Amino acid sequence: MAGCYIGHRMWFIELIQDFWFFLKERKAWWMTPIVVVLLLLVVLILVGEKAAVLPFIYTLF
Repeated sequence: MAGCYIGHRMWFIELIQDFWFFLKERKAWWMTPIVVVLLLLVVLILVGEKAAVLPFIYTLF
């Protein structure tokens, strides 16, 4: 089971490295804010699943 987790982690690290290489080679820095906003939304959704955090998230909106 641990080997499977390490494999997934390596896949994610390679994805980040490939994306960084793509940004450097293609000079596509305009994509960076889009990816950052999407990652922040994912984090907000994951944190929002916790019932104890919901009152704090409601005050943001």
